[in-house]
Amino acid sequence: MATSMRGLTQFIADIRGARVRELEEKRINKEMANIRKRFKDGNLDGYQKKKYVAKVIFTYILGYKVDVGHMEAVNLISSSKYSEKQIGYLAVTLLMHENSDFLRLVVNSIRKDLNDNNEIHNCLALHAIANVGSQEMAEALAEDVHRLLISPTSENFVRKKAALTLLRLYRKHPDVILAQEWALRIVSIMDDPDLGVVLCVTSLILALAQDHPDAFAICYQKAVDRLNRLVVEHEYAATYSYYKVPIPWLQVKLLRLLQYYPPSDDPTLQVMLQEVLQTVMNNCNEPSRNVQHNNAQHAVLFEAINLAIHIDTNSPLVNTAAVLLARFISSKETNVRYLGLDTMAHLAARTDNLEAIKKHQGTIILSLRDKDISVRRRALDLLYSMCDLDNSELIVGELLRYLKVADYGLREEMVLKIAILTEKYASTYKWYVDTILELLSAAGDHVGEEVWYRVVQIVTNTEDLQAYAAKVVFEYLKSPSSHESLVKVGGYILGEYGHLIANEPGYSPIEQFQVLHSKSQFCMAPTRALLLSTYIKWVNVFPEIKPQLVNVFERYRHVLDVDLQQRACEFFALAQRPEEDELLQNVCEEIPPFPPRESALLNRLNKKHGDSEDKRWTPSGNGALERQPSKMLRKPTLVDTNGTGSNSNGDISQDTASSLAGLDLTSSPVATQSPSSLSDPSATLVAKGIPRLTAGPNVDRWFDKLLYTAEGVLYEDVQIQIGVKSRYQGPVGQVAVYIGNKMSAPLTSFTTALHTEEGEALSASFVKIAPNSLAPRTQIQQIVAVECKKVFRKPPILVVSFLAGAHQAIAVRLPIVITKFLEGVKLGGPDFFERWKLIGGPPREAQSIFPITLDATGHIDLAKQRQVVSGHGFQILEGIDPNTSNIVGAGIVHTAVDGKVGCLLRLEPNREAKLSRITIRSTSEDVASEAQKLVQKPLAADSSGPTEKRTS
Repeated sequence: MATSMRGLTQFIADIRGARVRELEEKRINKEMANIRKRFKDGNLDGYQKKKYVAKVIFTYILGYKVDVGHMEAVNLISSSKYSEKQIGYLAVTLLMHENSDFLRLVVNSIRKDLNDNNEIHNCLALHAIANVGSQEMAEALAEDVHRLLISPTSENFVRKKAALTLLRLYRKHPDVILAQEWALRIVSIMDDPDLGVVLCVTSLILALAQDHPDAFAICYQKAVDRLNRLVVEHEYAATYSYYKVPIPWLQVKLLRLLQYYPPSDDPTLQVMLQEVLQTVMNNCNEPSRNVQHNNAQHAVLFEAINLAIHIDTNSPLVNTAAVLLARFISSKETNVRYLGLDTMAHLAARTDNLEAIKKHQGTIILSLRDKDISVRRRALDLLYSMCDLDNSELIVGELLRYLKVADYGLREEMVLKIAILTEKYASTYKWYVDTILELLSAAGDHVGEEVWYRVVQIVTNTEDLQAYAAKVVFEYLKSPSSHESLVKVGGYILGEYGHLIANEPGYSPIEQFQVLHSKSQFCMAPTRALLLSTYIKWVNVFPEIKPQLVNVFERYRHVLDVDLQQRACEFFALAQRPEEDELLQNVCEEIPPFPPRESALLNRLNKKHGDSEDKRWTPSGNGALERQPSKMLRKPTLVDTNGTGSNSNGDISQDTASSLAGLDLTSSPVATQSPSSLSDPSATLVAKGIPRLTAGPNVDRWFDKLLYTAEGVLYEDVQIQIGVKSRYQGPVGQVAVYIGNKMSAPLTSFTTALHTEEGEALSASFVKIAPNSLAPRTQIQQIVAVECKKVFRKPPILVVSFLAGAHQAIAVRLPIVITKFLEGVKLGGPDFFERWKLIGGPPREAQSIFPITLDATGHIDLAKQRQVVSGHGFQILEGIDPNTSNIVGAGIVHTAVDGKVGCLLRLEPNREAKLSRITIRSTSEDVASEAQKLVQKPLAADSSGPTEKRTS
């Protein structure tokens, strides 16, 4: 740039040649005056504008204020020449702040460059948006940046910049980014073959997924798949190998992304993730002499350990991690020690078994004296996290010893943690009081108000503690120098409970007064006010020292501090009243116990650490395991008692003969009610980040037919075909989903996912993850393993998403319903009637009357009715009903948790009325209701006129 503009080169040389600042300022002022004149005269060509704007930029970089060149910079952006456009963008990003009025003039020029086919112009525009990032610019251009990111014609380096620009805009103006709408399209780029693009998009998803976890939930599967391909299958280009570690930055981001979600229930993903984590840990068993290799390896390892802890603290992987961490906390490298202690503190906070960590307690305590303060801080955090009833006295003792020589930056946090641990794991009252008072004595100015407040609360609420606390605090106050916090505690405890020790040698009232009053002259006004309150209490309980106390009140009546003066005057008036006066006794009564409350120390500690932007998922919300506290000072548990409603179930039976009687044709005809289990649940799905169910003229018909057949087409359009084939045995089943690409182009970013709304009743998962690309005119098979645990109503949703020009998602219901787990049972007439009568009527009976369609000859379509009944799993029982048109069936529903559920069916069609009655009785109300709806649906005629008659 400088070689092509001689004027700029000479200007820079003159500035550098200036010997003193005055000469430099003189040269700059001369040049600025010339530039102003040139700009004012106008008629400058592109080269001249570029040269003068470059001089303005150089002057600004030197630290001088500039007030010219803004309009010329805006004009340069519109130039078609790269060199002029580059200087224009550089001037805009340097000279204009995000609220500048000039920015409104460049928005259209930037949009034009974003839409340009020249990728260099795209990059210049992206740089400007990311660097300036004003609200107005974000609102106007965010969609254009997103379009560049998802465009298949964009170069890889443009897409990388677009992803990072969106990340910058989201961090500054999160409301501008349509995260929920763009989620699926952005996540699909995680399958991109270019790992650089994947890295940048993962950075963007890391930020978006923290605030919109449901919308980006599909990224969990993508992250596991990509990690498996990188770590296990070694599927990456050699250019992305950093000292023999495959793209460690991407691995770290993917491992962290997985921690933003609860552990997956999908067994396939679990197995893949376990293999990835095991491979990462195995790779670190052999240390390398290459520092860069070790750094990259350790970066991945520590994030992998964090993920293993996040998934299951009791897994063998975590035990392996504990062994590795023990090696790291003894490392000679400061960074490795720091990360080892930090990760071990994370493990200690989450696990309920601390034995593996306690083995290295000595090493951790030695880390408190490390030369690096950050290592010392992490050692403090680890000791705090690993403390329990067994080692509390040792750890607290070590922390107290270290407190006296600790850095001032650590002391306040140490005081809070020592106070919390002492209260939580106190084994005896004596140890608690001794430790807390030693803490108050040693910590000095670093003791916050919350610490001594908490001591007072606990002593007040613990009667056995009061006399001992009064003795110990008196001994501490006898030392030549006592910190003000200790004086406050002493004033409160001796004022309330000094009378408990007043008869013992060395603790007489006058000695208590002399020791406490001798400290008052070194205290601030609030502490002296507290001591005055102590003295009025003593007026009531120690009449023998009343003259000395009244003398103190008299002197304080004339101090300048308003609060002290008012207290002294009021207390002086109270002290003058006779000893038997009830007012004095009432005012000076002992403080009642405080109500149970949460310790303010924990709140103070959390505030001190501050809110983290990292929103990784934790079971309890804060990542810390609540270990069993000591019974000595345990707070009362507040029990929420909820009333339980009675569940009465009357024994309603019905005569078998009347139950099997012919259909009563005098009742009004009724229509079909659409089963609730098969209704369109699109609204609730969208709220959970699942695409709306795909609609089509044949989709519902295909689904309804597959409810009573084992195989067939589930969905088909011009691009893709989905078919299913299923088999069931007992409470388990296998559904083979065949997905075929009908086009001549591949389907990229191919993803299949299952969503089960009733996860506690039905489990459905793929045996393996689908490939991320589906070749032209090929078909893949995906096996779904299914288990029925309890009765369920809503079938699982299959979502198939892919890129075919644009991102597309197809969401269809899988034909997995409760009757798929129904196995037919052969019964004779007496057995059937006995069970029918035993089950009884409602609520364990579901019955409805619905219209039917006759066949072409005007007869009942018995073949279809029998096909539907047997297709739903019922065994058709012959000879039970004398009417050959009626169908009687029996079966058992298998569930893994609730066991077997009996089910009996009665179907009675009537040709003349074109009506049919279906009656299903079951030992489960839910099974009866669901089976009735499922069997009725394919048999009912399409009609919306009459109403339905139901007895369930």
